[in-house]
Amino acid sequence: MNKPRTRSTSTTAAQADSGFSYSRPFFEGLVDQALAHAKKLGATDAGADASEGCGLSVSVRKGELETVERNRDKSLGVTVYIGQRRGNASTSDFSEAAIQQTVQAAYDIARFTAEDPTAGLPDAQDIAPVETHKDLDLFHPWNVSSEEAARIAIESEAAAMKTHKRITNSEGASVSAQQSHFFSAHTRGFRGGYASSRHSVSVAPIASLPGKNGEMQRDFWYSSMRDAVELASPQEIGRYAAQRALSRLGSRKIPTTECAVLFESPLAAGLLGGFVQAVSGGTLYRKSSFLLDSLGTQVFPSHISIEEDPFILRGKGSSPFDDEGVRVQRRMVVDSGRVEGYFLSSYSARKLGMKTTGNAGGSHNLTLTSRLTRRGDDLQAMLKKLGTGLFVVELMGQGVNYVTGDYSRGASGFWVENGEIAFPVQEITIAGNLKDMYQGIEAVGADTYNYGAKTVGSILINRMKVAGS
Repeated sequence: MNKPRTRSTSTTAAQADSGFSYSRPFFEGLVDQALAHAKKLGATDAGADASEGCGLSVSVRKGELETVERNRDKSLGVTVYIGQRRGNASTSDFSEAAIQQTVQAAYDIARFTAEDPTAGLPDAQDIAPVETHKDLDLFHPWNVSSEEAARIAIESEAAAMKTHKRITNSEGASVSAQQSHFFSAHTRGFRGGYASSRHSVSVAPIASLPGKNGEMQRDFWYSSMRDAVELASPQEIGRYAAQRALSRLGSRKIPTTECAVLFESPLAAGLLGGFVQAVSGGTLYRKSSFLLDSLGTQVFPSHISIEEDPFILRGKGSSPFDDEGVRVQRRMVVDSGRVEGYFLSSYSARKLGMKTTGNAGGSHNLTLTSRLTRRGDDLQAMLKKLGTGLFVVELMGQGVNYVTGDYSRGASGFWVENGEIAFPVQEITIAGNLKDMYQGIEAVGADTYNYGAKTVGSILINRMKVAGS
């Protein structure tokens, strides 16, 4: 397999060759300086984090270079507590005077902020000790030149264009190489930080039918990894994106109906994301979730479980601690359909009278599985299980009401009859309620796909409303 060239090294060696302007010891000094000044001003508690990010993004279209962007940013953020009053300020100036001014600004904000009984740093017993910070192999800098990145993007687009004569145009292809590092500490004893990277290749070809009013269909595909060695080849990405666009030619509307719906695995990750949002602390303590008081209740069928694992090597949602320096853990969020845990920060946990789950900053690597899934349950097998119904490959709009659970999205995909794709469909809307949709999950495919920090196969839901012509 022809893959982008890179170098795989240890974290320490890689950081030395990362292109960063600042070292970890330098960041430690900045943070310590900020904390010391906060205490000098009279802060009860304080936290600070210093970070730097840099990268390259290149885009091409129809074989020609369009944009080359290099980004570099840095920041020092300071949070100051005076009792239970909180102030926050940040700066991109690392001079001693700027640091003192930033701490002073955060302190002044705290002085005039109303007291919040739940405000404050994490409790000492929840903080991740330094000795427990695992190296999760998250940092693999890709020292790709703009010329090499453009070549990879052009190769991917060219592979798409060569797939079939009906691939007649392109919205372009892009390559991105990004890396960052940070150090954070606070006066409750936490100290930690790490470097991470994220690289990607993507392409969006356009397929068309001949004729005066010829139909055009667009689709795309991409590959995103911590380590560029693991990216799919540009040719594979281009060909698959083209095949997806070609498969949508001849799309039509269907009559309004109710039927079973199969969500392609990248879209199924969105259903998992909806659950995460509904059982996250901010949504829960504001009482704006359709899953209020769902802890210990049956939200999914008994064959469904959801695991969170922050310690997957090179995982996109991996971290040795959360954004507050709280220890994280592998756990079952849903076990046999029953909700076993929420996603809480220290603040939201206190609001709910509970304990933090180490999710300040969001969920970690989530995997949704079904006990009914068999090794051979690929997409073709899932279409057989669908029988007659709708296979959805694209969703549009943001039609999810997290207060009620009502779900309504524009969609495109394929009409399936007797387990076989009959024809592509477009300009339809699918609707339901997430409570019913979760309970209506009949099967989960073995065609697992990792979308961000979520891994799930295609999901078959027993019945939804489909609005067509």
